[in-house]
Amino acid sequence: MQKGWRYLALDLGAESGRAMAGTFDGERIELEEAHRFATGGTQVLNAMYWDVLRLYAECCSGIARAAALPGEPLCGIGIDTWGVDFGLLGSGDVLLGNPRHYRDHANDGMVERAFERMPRRQLFARTGLQMLQINTLYQLLGMQNQNSPLLDMAETLLFMPDLLRFWLTGEKNVEYTIASTSQMLNANTRQWDYELMQQMQLPSRMLGAVIGPGQRVGALRADVAAETGCPATPFYSVGEHDTASAVAAVPAQGGGWAFLSSGTWSLMGMELSAPVLTDEAAEADFTNEGGVCGTTRFLKNIMGLWLVQECRRRYAHEGHNYSYSQLTAMAEAAPAFGTMFDPDETCFMAPHNMVQAIALYCNNKGRKAPQGVGETVRSCLESLALKYRWTARKLQSLTQKPLHTLHIVGGGSQNRLLCQLAADATGLRVVAGPVEATALGSILLQTMGAGKVDTLAQARQIAAASATLEIFAPSGSQERWAEAEAQIYGNG
Repeated sequence: MQKGWRYLALDLGAESGRAMAGTFDGERIELEEAHRFATGGTQVLNAMYWDVLRLYAECCSGIARAAALPGEPLCGIGIDTWGVDFGLLGSGDVLLGNPRHYRDHANDGMVERAFERMPRRQLFARTGLQMLQINTLYQLLGMQNQNSPLLDMAETLLFMPDLLRFWLTGEKNVEYTIASTSQMLNANTRQWDYELMQQMQLPSRMLGAVIGPGQRVGALRADVAAETGCPATPFYSVGEHDTASAVAAVPAQGGGWAFLSSGTWSLMGMELSAPVLTDEAAEADFTNEGGVCGTTRFLKNIMGLWLVQECRRRYAHEGHNYSYSQLTAMAEAAPAFGTMFDPDETCFMAPHNMVQAIALYCNNKGRKAPQGVGETVRSCLESLALKYRWTARKLQSLTQKPLHTLHIVGGGSQNRLLCQLAADATGLRVVAGPVEATALGSILLQTMGAGKVDTLAQARQIAAASATLEIFAPSGSQERWAEAEAQIYGNG
């Protein structure tokens, strides 16, 4: 058993959550899974919610199981989740209803509602964020549009990791990287934009203090410690937006690299020292999210493996319970350069039947719809790779920085077909791994908060030493990829 300091990362994604214990010996981190559980939304009366009390109970189970592992005791805990979603607390810190899921249709049309109150270009100049209807700003406008009484009752807004951390520690504040996904934070000051909230006619009294990642923020409450059998262990603010923690664990040194955090969503971008707020960035619909150690993650949110996840769910509904590896094998056997599409079309956000949605979209565009499982999944993967190509070219144009390497981290880095397609489409060298980048980044930020690691560069050296990496070199001609890009995205 490795000796050193053991930390716990509570890492909740949109499809699954995990409690990952990591032991740091001063040079590398050894990860051990203590608990894994499904997350996912719950549909009730045509609305989509998160079962946040169950997620809290799963976090407690993860802490208990990690505390019971043989070896070193826990000396730190951190938590991260997906972005944008939140809970509202009323008087006495009572939770006001279940938090809504970002794919809930109450957000439909709210981007346009926001533009009626503030022009698009001005909204981007203030917040630096991509205009996605899932953003917290539009969710609040959706609540207002439905005359929800909760907005009047709310005293505190906490994003999902902040809410869970509050219940675990009693500390009530908002971590910067998760707040940066809301479109209510000023991109330059990195604080709440109260003037924006006023112009949007939304209450700002519920917006609490913003803290940075890598700080100690209390410890487990006594009752939680007793319930889990874990001592009153220190809690650390990590990159509480899961992508921020994942990017902290990108095993890169120097410049010339981009990251792709690949999971339900694909978040592809570059780490910069300041936001990019140009008209060109606004037109390309890029986003500036908060990073760790004073950085900005300049990126594009791309629909990601949600496409494949939803196809898999449809096949299971029809009685075919394919594993992801089976789906990838069938895609690999399908013909290359089948029908491609823009994965970020709104019809793919929350369709009842993803397989049908893809076929219908292709038919409406006058393209041949993919036939069968293998062609459909390959169509999804090739379409993602093509969007990565477009995004890589835009990144270089918007930042005036060259790229030679794409680091793919997260669960999608295990999909060797997707990694090779990404290399082929972009012409970049692809480095795949670490798989558990978010948990690794969370633990690295805890070690920084505890004073055991000094710099982000040092943390990334530890990440490289702790992970198994695979290299994918570009193969084949760029000509067919260029033709497909021109067909779908034009020549701009």
